[in-house]
Amino acid sequence: MATHDNSFHSETFNQRLLQEFYDSYDEELEMELDDLRFNDSGEPQADDDKAFRRRYFRELLHLQGELVKLQDWVMRTGHRVVILFEGRDAAGKGGVIKRITQRLNPRTCRVAALPAPNDREKTQWYFQRYIAHLPAAGEIVMFDRSWYNRAGVERVMGFCNEDEVEEFYRSVPEFEKMLTRSGIQIIKYWFSITDEEQELRFLSRIHDPLKQWKLSPMDLESRRRWEDYTEAKEEMLERTNIPEAPWWVVQGVDKKRARLNCISHLLQQMPYEESEAKPIMLPPRERSEDYRRAPVPEHMVVPEKY
Repeated sequence: MATHDNSFHSETFNQRLLQEFYDSYDEELEMELDDLRFNDSGEPQADDDKAFRRRYFRELLHLQGELVKLQDWVMRTGHRVVILFEGRDAAGKGGVIKRITQRLNPRTCRVAALPAPNDREKTQWYFQRYIAHLPAAGEIVMFDRSWYNRAGVERVMGFCNEDEVEEFYRSVPEFEKMLTRSGIQIIKYWFSITDEEQELRFLSRIHDPLKQWKLSPMDLESRRRWEDYTEAKEEMLERTNIPEAPWWVVQGVDKKRARLNCISHLLQQMPYEESEAKPIMLPPRERSEDYRRAPVPEHMVVPEKY
């Protein structure tokens, strides 16, 4: 009888573990379905498309596994990393950041997405509010837009004058050199898309009620000023591409390929190696004869609608 109970318990436990595994990967599928909701033409997918989607998921899971090893190496060595993600609106920066952070510890790898400066911050040294978000030992910080706002949106939209832009260009190479001398590694990505692709993505957001929050008046105005942004971007890449912190351009028209290419490249920027994992043993739970679990009051229970 005992043997039968143990066998039953083991079978049930294995099924529960399998379900937990499926649940965790369903989260990723949900993200991909979100991308596809308004991109589906209703026509059957070509065999090449189906094959690439299978390859995409396989490669993404592999790269995310390598990111976990990278994170462990950063924590173990005390390395400090800053990754800047820049590019036009709707270029795909957020998508790749989501895939990078999806399986990492948010205490070690965090995202800094700063809002517009308030009145007090406008009177500070330009780089001051970014400094508070720099990593300590064993941390990775990803800036979803960064101090390069001054060379892009602030300049194009008239939020700063040309003297301030010129001072930024004089200061930013020295600022980044100072960070690298202090031991902070800086990796800078620019996500590049075509005029036609940005228009398509903006229209998708306009017609998608779950994505309309992504469109601000600033985004719409940036669409009108495409050529001004191009000129500003080209000058930025030319004047701030320094050996200590070079720019890397990610071709972003194909979102999935852009994610894989960016993550693969990021992994090559650090000499990480897998550490030997110590075996983890789950300790037995202490049990008391008089332990009783009190029932939860009915009025506190969330209704089970599903």
